[in-house]
Amino acid sequence: MTDFRALLSELRRPQMLIRAARYGISDYRRDRDLKRVLHGANPSPTQSVPRLLNEEKQMEAIRVAGDAAYSIASHIEVLIALMAEVRLLPRTGAKS
Repeated sequence: MTDFRALLSELRRPQMLIRAARYGISDYRRDRDLKRVLHGANPSPTQSVPRLLNEEKQMEAIRVAGDAAYSIASHIEVLIALMAEVRLLPRTGAKS
């Protein structure tokens, strides 16, 4: 199983994006926000995290390229959903 927490901690994004996403986690409502970010889908966290990682990777490529289609608000929404969904994943490798 992929360690999504490790993948998330290894993301290197501008500090302002990460701060905005962390701030927005408190307002995250899974039933409302995940459907919007994933275009109508509402999968389990184990299914949503890989999709959100892919979506965020695409948005980062658009941002880095300087493409006019880039939306900082959408990028922050994806990061909020990603951070919140990772928190819902079961812990792996827990020591007794």
